Amino acid sequence: MRVEIGPVTRLEGHLNVLTTIEENTIVEAKCVGEMFRGFEMILRGRDPLDAQQITQRICGVCPYAHAIASSYAQEQAYGIQPPANGRILHNLIQGANHLYDYLLHFYQLAALDFVDITAVLKYQGRDASLVKVRDWVKAELASGKKYPAAPFLPRQDGRYLEDTEANISAVKNYLEAMEMQIIGNQAAAIFGGKFPHSTAIFPGGCTQEARTDLIAAYRSKIKKIRNFIHEKYLSDILAVAGAFPDYWRIGVSQGGMLSYGLLPTGPTPDSDRLMAGGVLLGDQVAPVDFEAISQDVAHSKYSSASGQSVRNSAITPAPQKKAGYSWIKAPRYQNNMMEVGPAARVLVDYHQGHNPRIKELVEHFAGQAGIKPAQLNSVLGRHLSRGICAVVIADFLLAETERLEPGAPTMAELSIPAEAEGFGATEASRGALLHYVRLEDHKIATYECVVPTTWNSSPQDDRNQPGAMESALVGTRVADPQQQIEANRIIRSFDPCMACSVH
Repeated sequence: MRVEIGPVTRLEGHLNVLTTIEENTIVEAKCVGEMFRGFEMILRGRDPLDAQQITQRICGVCPYAHAIASSYAQEQAYGIQPPANGRILHNLIQGANHLYDYLLHFYQLAALDFVDITAVLKYQGRDASLVKVRDWVKAELASGKKYPAAPFLPRQDGRYLEDTEANISAVKNYLEAMEMQIIGNQAAAIFGGKFPHSTAIFPGGCTQEARTDLIAAYRSKIKKIRNFIHEKYLSDILAVAGAFPDYWRIGVSQGGMLSYGLLPTGPTPDSDRLMAGGVLLGDQVAPVDFEAISQDVAHSKYSSASGQSVRNSAITPAPQKKAGYSWIKAPRYQNNMMEVGPAARVLVDYHQGHNPRIKELVEHFAGQAGIKPAQLNSVLGRHLSRGICAVVIADFLLAETERLEPGAPTMAELSIPAEAEGFGATEASRGALLHYVRLEDHKIATYECVVPTTWNSSPQDDRNQPGAMESALVGTRVADPQQQIEANRIIRSFDPCMACSVH
């Protein structure tokens, strides 16, 4: 039986997933990116200093990561490094964006697969926000609308949290998380200039000053988010995990794990980072080699050469290509399919013993849940990994503000060479993000972005190996082949960003 479960809702962009079901089990899945955008083509021939602005328009959810990756690539190409303040301000902007995105994903995108909104009908308290939600749900259900109380209803048939108090608490935190997201964006905009699409992130640093009043305002906002993470966010993740323990074994991708590392603590992007980068295959971690990354297009809607390295990649759209079922390329590392994202970040760092706080949190929560660290490769593991990242990043951001030197330079002098090239690698909230730029005659000759969802939602490669999300779906048993709430939970655990993947 062939079943389309698209357009998949509660994610960024347009994703369709084609599943083949046999005896209520998914035996094949194809992730279909349904758009083409062509940012690399837009960038050719432009002033390279346009790049960190234009590439932010790839996505309005995670624009700062694109600005940072572009700046890193240009810094390598120009042979410059930002002053300490510039590097710290990059971290403060990007880190705040990560916190915002984790809360957005869990509460507004993924939690509705687990939380029963109708539990608020039993609420008898006086909290104004919950009373308002209760009355709204009651009116919606009585309205006779075909789709009442969207996005909460209509719900897919399936098992939801059964504990009334846990559901009500989650709904209250759903509302509060929206306020925390606003605060997170405000924090990022203090030094980034605005959200989305920062005007202050620049190759060589940040154009905003490191003023004491701005530092104080930033710290105040991050402290509020940090408190919410510890008091609400982690508790809600654990409540879901306690009610759905089988999801520690569901949604397991079948490749390796790739992370470039996040938030440099030294003077250059190649310095030590808060979270270490690496390639995890089995239980062995190796350093990342950008030259080992290729992009296959056998099943993508392009007629350009397949299996090319990042610096040699090209795009020639071929919308009528018979073998192509997606506008997403298929990146591979030494021909291996890789998962990127929060679970990859945590597992790569954990296996290296790099950040002791990561090790402590992984072992604490693994012990609490009765699982092995390897089971972070799962639906629940991805959600918990975001929580772990949020704890570590929030603490780091507060410490970083103490390292700023008010009044000291935030920008390096730069001079654009006629010919040069550079790689810029960072971690967007959704995973490993790589930008490559090559200059000729002071202009962009080649620009290439290899983004997180291109890895995770890739189609089959030249060897017919499925992408990470496709492999995570295969083997999943579904109670209802038409609705497939199990598959939807797997897909949303990856937090796909289709605008990025089809950039």
